[in-house]
Amino acid sequence: MLRRYPDAGEPLSCKPITKGLLNHGYRVSTTRGSYFLKHHLDDSTGDRATIVRQHRATQRLQSLGVPVAPPVQDTEGDTVTEIGGRCYALHPWVDGLHRAGAQLSTDQSERLGALLGAVHTGLEQVMGAGAGAGAGLAQRTGGSVGSGGSVRAVGSGGSVGSVGSVGSVGSVGSVGHRSPDPADTFALIDDLLAVARRRHSRDAFDELAEHRLLERRTLLERHADRRPPTPGPPATGWVHGDFHPLNVLYRGGDPVAILDWDRLGVQPRAEEAVRAAAIFFVLPAGKLELEKVRAYARAYRRAAGASAAELAAAVHRVWWERLNDFWILRWRYCLDDRRADPQFPAVSALAVWWTREYEAVCEAFTG
Repeated sequence: MLRRYPDAGEPLSCKPITKGLLNHGYRVSTTRGSYFLKHHLDDSTGDRATIVRQHRATQRLQSLGVPVAPPVQDTEGDTVTEIGGRCYALHPWVDGLHRAGAQLSTDQSERLGALLGAVHTGLEQVMGAGAGAGAGLAQRTGGSVGSGGSVRAVGSGGSVGSVGSVGSVGSVGSVGHRSPDPADTFALIDDLLAVARRRHSRDAFDELAEHRLLERRTLLERHADRRPPTPGPPATGWVHGDFHPLNVLYRGGDPVAILDWDRLGVQPRAEEAVRAAAIFFVLPAGKLELEKVRAYARAYRRAAGASAAELAAAVHRVWWERLNDFWILRWRYCLDDRRADPQFPAVSALAVWWTREYEAVCEAFTG
């Protein structure tokens, strides 16, 4: 691999990085420094053309002053290496730490909002009028939790045995950005309840899952008439697609690199701002730090030129998305993948708290 990058030096060590749910990463040390080697595994974003699009976007964003870590070019000027049908990319290693919202001051929260606004306006410049060309990509990738390292919703429709593309964000990637249909969610709740209840050795997680599923069904029955309409084209644009704490590196109090552009695509922009805040600023009890949200959202609106009405609509759509979102339970019960289990208590509690404090949350994003 490194022979394709003569300036990288001779390899000394290659250590796997544990963080990250969709792709594999390695810290490669050489005689000339350290690098991050990314092994693209996610089928929805791991094809060469999609990766090249991401790389070109980050190269152009760097020229605008956005903190990113574009890939290293090989002797042919390429940034993607294919070995055995899989794609790899070599990036400069960036020293830094991940910071959750609890570790950010109000001023740093404001800077975070301004940074995301700069990403959106920068992408509008570097991707040009390519929103139409990117729509297919956005629909194919489904958006982002990072997630989150991507922890994102798998979607709420279909049966429990039909998981779909792991890593998509609710129904963001669906045609026309339609919001989840509660009828589909009711069917999914029934399926997940059946799986959780028939487990032979139930634990505390299964008990909590059953409680939250029953609770969510009651909330959806009560609020089914509040399903948001489909947003029009003016609300969409190029977005990072997975903006959360594990994809932002800090050195001291300043962000030095935005990582993992796999979910780059065309989506409702303000929704990314709301989703990111719901990940950065959620407390373990499932509440949002609204003072920090307010500072973050004001800075984002200024930097992105987004109106309060645009943020209010995004708050409503992401709230609804959260009510219909069971991606962690899908991973556990459909894929037998428990890596996201620790996030379930806070994530599931947030949907309940957000419903109860809906007006306060909306004011924090728009005030």
